[in-house]
Amino acid sequence: MHTGSYINGQWIHPRSNRLVRNINPADPDDVLAEFPSATPEDVQRAIEGAQAAFRDWKRTPGPERGRVIWRAADIARQRADEIARTLTREEGKIFKEAKGEVLKGISLLEFYAGEGFRMHGKTLPSEARDTFTYTIRRPLGVVGLIAPWNFPWAIPVWKSAPALVAGNAVIFKPAELTPATATLMTEIYEEAGLPPGVFNMVVGSGSIVGEAIVHSPAIRAVSFTGSNEVGGALYTKAAARGAKVTCEMGGKNAVIVMPDADLEKAAVAIHSGAFGSTGQRCTATSRVIALPSVKDGLLERLVDLARKMKIGPGLDESVDMGPAVDEKQWKTDLDYIQLGRQEGARLVLGGKRPEQLSKGYFVEPTIFDNVSPSMRIFREEIFGPVLCLTTANSLEEALRFANGVEYGLTTSIFTQNLDSVMNFVEEVETGMVHVNEPTVGGEAQLPFGGTKATGVGEREMAEEGLNFFTELKTVFINYSGRAERLMIR
Repeated sequence: MHTGSYINGQWIHPRSNRLVRNINPADPDDVLAEFPSATPEDVQRAIEGAQAAFRDWKRTPGPERGRVIWRAADIARQRADEIARTLTREEGKIFKEAKGEVLKGISLLEFYAGEGFRMHGKTLPSEARDTFTYTIRRPLGVVGLIAPWNFPWAIPVWKSAPALVAGNAVIFKPAELTPATATLMTEIYEEAGLPPGVFNMVVGSGSIVGEAIVHSPAIRAVSFTGSNEVGGALYTKAAARGAKVTCEMGGKNAVIVMPDADLEKAAVAIHSGAFGSTGQRCTATSRVIALPSVKDGLLERLVDLARKMKIGPGLDESVDMGPAVDEKQWKTDLDYIQLGRQEGARLVLGGKRPEQLSKGYFVEPTIFDNVSPSMRIFREEIFGPVLCLTTANSLEEALRFANGVEYGLTTSIFTQNLDSVMNFVEEVETGMVHVNEPTVGGEAQLPFGGTKATGVGEREMAEEGLNFFTELKTVFINYSGRAERLMIR
């Protein structure tokens, strides 16, 4: 596997004194790679190569661009276990979850390969005689993609595949914590036949590489996934110079459990949503709002499921939950757990490093009860295996608690009552809604994204994900020789 950055069809080690150190969070002594970080000059080289490559790539027919992406899907399928092992080793999630992420990315590649045949436009009637009007979608040019560490395969795929199929050239900045998985994706695109300069990967810090991407006038659009703090600043800077921007940021996702819920089903779904991927998902379940008659029975089931979890390195197939991604996130998890105690929530389970694991950034699955909606652990994104339970006396109150945070990504309800379902769907303030299933999950053909502080710009995945990387062109063709037109503007 290569290390470094990939610029204009070549793998390079930038001339930089700053190193990217890629380590295994389950064993910090296990170093996957160490290489120089990219510089602003490297970003500029990548942009210049992308600008030159874009001229031919945009003229490549959409179906042919799609065939390149289809070949990438085939290659990824052949290398799926390798990608999953690399992902587990550098990000920490268990191998089974990593393999699921790889398969999700392959589904996205397959979907967007087909979009090469479906670059949608419209034919519309004109007000003028003998005039044919229609719209077409055209690529933007050079686009910047900034991806997070928690899904280092699927998220870069769902950003890059639509950008490439639409005919753009790409400057991609992966997270510094997970460059190895991003490198495998880059190798696969290269093997699939992307021309030099069409896809470029620059590995470095957000403050250097990310800033260079955001401020470059040559970058026509920026797609970002990450924290609200970084995303909000990025949006302001890029939008100020007229670039298209989409940001997918935080989540504080709730599950409402009604008195008629199937508690066994609800507990399993909440458990997987809260503790899968060590809680390091923007769609993770972090809040449970239960009605009084079912709260105790639900809590008992959740504690039982969490007690049975085996914590450890993700490459051990008997393990159920891996580590936090790095020391900083690990300390954040433990700090929020201490905060929850100080705020007066009842710590029911977990709250510390597992005693049997002296190395690595491990945190026990943690459950708090009697959490008030005013507490910080109820309102703020923790991004770790911490679940908060509170009680509501009605669906109306449960919705008020669920909506009473700044985020609006996803939420779920467990009930058999159709009135409750429809009221919930109508009133909950999130971009994605689940009924009788976990808050996590998405499909290639369905839009992904949230409302309020969670997201700005267009949704990702599906047709919407492709549309973001295009601009509409409206065409008027008068075929009569007359030039009569009602002039509106």
